[in-house]
Amino acid sequence: MKILVVDDEADVKVLFEQRFRKEIRNGEFVFAFSNSGEDALAYLNHHEHEVVLILSDINMPGMSGLELLQKIKQMYAVPPPVVMMITAYGDEENYNRSLSLGADDFLTKPLDFTLLKDKLKKQVHD
Repeated sequence: MKILVVDDEADVKVLFEQRFRKEIRNGEFVFAFSNSGEDALAYLNHHEHEVVLILSDINMPGMSGLELLQKIKQMYAVPPPVVMMITAYGDEENYNRSLSLGADDFLTKPLDFTLLKDKLKKQVHD
């Protein structure tokens, strides 16, 4: 499964590559990384049918993760990629807004990578 991780934090790529080392080596997951909503849309324009799941931070400079979510759900309707939102602020407003815009799941930072792996593996089997 190809997963696009969208987050403006510089260490995210290294963190995911460390935490998913075994799954990447086994070919279970392939990760691509974008550091902004705009960059993610550009990536999707060229790799639309490859990306199965998107993990997006909500709070980023420029286009927020919520704006990105809205654009993804409008532009890529068939089949829509699964989008999981990630935020350091687990507040009810972001949660409700994410779900109303079509988010498939909502995670808070710091990420529980055991829980995330379980959720991703469940997506593979659904």
